[in-house]
Amino acid sequence: MAHPNVLYSTYGAYELKRRYQFNLFMGTVITTSFIGIILLGSVVISGLDNDLAPIDTTPRIIEIVADMGPPPSVAPRLPQVRVNRPDVPVPKVGTLVAVDDDDWVGDEMTLATRDEMAQLIRDNNPVLDDSRGEIMVDIDDVDYLPEPDEFVPVQILPEMIFQHTPEYPRMMREIGIGGVVWVKALVDKEGNVRDAQVGRSSGFVALDEAAVAAAKYNKFKPGIQNGRPVNVWVTYKVTFESTN
Repeated sequence: MAHPNVLYSTYGAYELKRRYQFNLFMGTVITTSFIGIILLGSVVISGLDNDLAPIDTTPRIIEIVADMGPPPSVAPRLPQVRVNRPDVPVPKVGTLVAVDDDDWVGDEMTLATRDEMAQLIRDNNPVLDDSRGEIMVDIDDVDYLPEPDEFVPVQILPEMIFQHTPEYPRMMREIGIGGVVWVKALVDKEGNVRDAQVGRSSGFVALDEAAVAAAKYNKFKPGIQNGRPVNVWVTYKVTFESTN
């Protein structure tokens, strides 16, 4: 403890001055080592980055929608279920049994020749095309009639070439009631209407029935698929307009 009458003492200042050089040296060494570690670490990391493949940062220009490629699938991936292999016993080979020489037919077995095979095929009712030397199977051409809502592939739709004027119901005409009926008609390979029904009603049964009844008198150019006529359903509009 310092004497109260002493205003200044050189003891503390002397200790600080004596350790000043040592503290400065140690601080310099620690700082230099820390900076060296940082620089060495950056060099090591830079060397590791050089081993990686460079990333192409060139922007890709998309001119048309087709260049974008297919969109990613949004369907969830189902978890893989591991199924144990069934414990199926290995089939056993039967024992060889000796047979008599009279029962052995291996030496007497003969294979049919090409002409004999062709004759066998002819007997089973195919047709031989002599012009090309090919075998053609005769298949019955069944005239299939599709359902009204069944999709039938067709390249050229039927075209109406004659539309029969439906009979306007007298009572509906006199009171001035009209409407529009959409008729669905089954056009066959000859362009005739094989069947008809109401596709969209006019709201009046009498008008709907008159439009369907007149459909069977219409005439079409048949629909075409792969160069051949097909049976297909078409839809057309029938309008009833009252003059009253």
